[in-house]
Amino acid sequence: MPISELLTESMTRCHIDAVSKKRVLEIASELFVTNNEAMEAEDVFSALLNRERLGSTGIGDGVAIPHCRLSGCEHATALLITLKEPIEFDAVDNRPVDLLCCLLVPEDAAADHLHTLASLAEMFSQSDIREALRQASTDQELYQQFITFAEKRS
Repeated sequence: MPISELLTESMTRCHIDAVSKKRVLEIASELFVTNNEAMEAEDVFSALLNRERLGSTGIGDGVAIPHCRLSGCEHATALLITLKEPIEFDAVDNRPVDLLCCLLVPEDAAADHLHTLASLAEMFSQSDIREALRQASTDQELYQQFITFAEKRS
């Protein structure tokens, strides 16, 4: 699935106030279930947290891509968040994170999961993309910036 199809405007949040990795994962879990009644926030949070325990999803340059495979998830979906203030995330470069793209995929979609993660990581490796997303001041602007860059990469 092209990464431009993973995100909807309702799953984009600009300048969220979160003080920790745990809190941002809780917020992400709550947002994911608002658009998918088949999932429970506690299950999403647990799956994201368990994945973080395997190793941080902080990929560097202030970016994290928390992700997990989850039963009850019918199709891959993303949530894009910028934070008011960067938080510690145990990223590979030890820098705090202020830009997150959370990803949920169906439990049996391992190959698609890896392909999508690689595409997102490659996209977020571009400094111009990161900075444009950080400059967004509204949810809608953040969504439009992401879609513009994602469609160019498709």
